[in-house]
Amino acid sequence: MKKIKVALLFGGKSAEHEVSLRSAENVANAIDKEKYEVVFIGIDKTGKWLMGDSSTKLLDKSNPKLYKLNASNSNSVALVPQGGRSITNLSNPESKSSVDVVFPILHGPFGEDGTVQGLLKLANIPFVGAGVLGSAVGMDKDVMKRLLRDAGIPVGKFITLKIGEKVTFEKAKKELGLPMFIKPANMGSSVGVSKVKNKTEFTRAIKEAFDFDTKIIIEEFIDGREVECAVLGNDNPKASVVGEIILNDEFYSYETKYIDENGAVIQIPAKLSSKLVKEIQNLSIIVFKTLACEGFARVDFFIKKNGKVVVNELNTIPGFTSISMYPKLFEASGISYTELIDRLIRLAFERHKKESELKTSYN
Repeated sequence: MKKIKVALLFGGKSAEHEVSLRSAENVANAIDKEKYEVVFIGIDKTGKWLMGDSSTKLLDKSNPKLYKLNASNSNSVALVPQGGRSITNLSNPESKSSVDVVFPILHGPFGEDGTVQGLLKLANIPFVGAGVLGSAVGMDKDVMKRLLRDAGIPVGKFITLKIGEKVTFEKAKKELGLPMFIKPANMGSSVGVSKVKNKTEFTRAIKEAFDFDTKIIIEEFIDGREVECAVLGNDNPKASVVGEIILNDEFYSYETKYIDENGAVIQIPAKLSSKLVKEIQNLSIIVFKTLACEGFARVDFFIKKNGKVVVNELNTIPGFTSISMYPKLFEASGISYTELIDRLIRLAFERHKKESELKTSYN
């Protein structure tokens, strides 16, 4: 049987570049080699696409913060958006290859925000995960929260600022209370996120968040348990068991997620009543559909001390590292890492087939 050619697209022009490299490495190790032929396309921090075995070899693997692509002897390539699913070698334009499906394992801007998804649609290549709209909405925490709020889904209070706009510490404190969180609107993995308790921290955190984005959000601190639920599917998505993050640090920071093994304890399944689990699973699917998601996503929640459930955010390309919640949640739900990858690829083909059957001419 001919193998399906899957391009793993990873790296990217984002502050989450290193997380993406680790996720891609884990997907490459877990994918069914009998069924799939893997093509590795690494995107460096300048945005250059590199294809070849050497682009998959990672340097400085002993330090998660310094993971980087080994670009030596890699071919610089480009995806040609003309419907033929062809990838052109820029050093030798006559040399072309093609793939059957792309698995974007890109975190953050220029990969998780709809930009790459739009390119893949123009090239008529099936791809894993949300489309242009779902990706863009899922990346922008401001737009995401407004859509959820308008749909009657509970979210925390927040203030949005664009470059050039200002809000005083006193006004933010009056609206949101203390402590508060300040973060870039279009970033994940807790990059650029600060927990603020006073005016000095507020000023510093505003500046740091604007280092990573042109729009930032200031959120109220919600004192409660942090739980997460994974979702899988297109038109009829299914929710996983619910997991809980029990923190030993101030908050679920970049270091806690990817570096400090003692920063948090992940409990799967979470110790919750069956009624509360069902509520979170149902709400996860509603959030998934409200934000036009497809394929997969992870929805993060707070459970307040009074039992009220509040949506924190949704992640359209959740981490796939060996310690990431998304694959662990479905593993606990009876779907192995390898089977999960297989289902995601099948969902990509399913959506592409349905979209390909739409008329493009009006008679």
